[in-house]
Amino acid sequence: MRTTLDLDSSLLERARRRARELGTTLTHYVENALAAALAGRARSPQRFRLRWKTHKGRFIGGFDLADRNALYDAMEKRR
Repeated sequence: MRTTLDLDSSLLERARRRARELGTTLTHYVENALAAALAGRARSPQRFRLRWKTHKGRFIGGFDLADRNALYDAMEKRR
């Protein structure tokens, strides 16, 4: 089927260059790009469920959690 499109010249030139790089025709390249754009993303059959991962730790007291520098100092002493 034939149709006429008014495309930006730089966009058309980039498409021609990409088609040449891939060794295909401009028509084939544009058809594939359009089909991919219209296909959309495949939806997952089930919703994502976050699984919490917990680790045992120990209490490190003696500093104010709102004090970022004190927190960094405490973390560096543990290493």
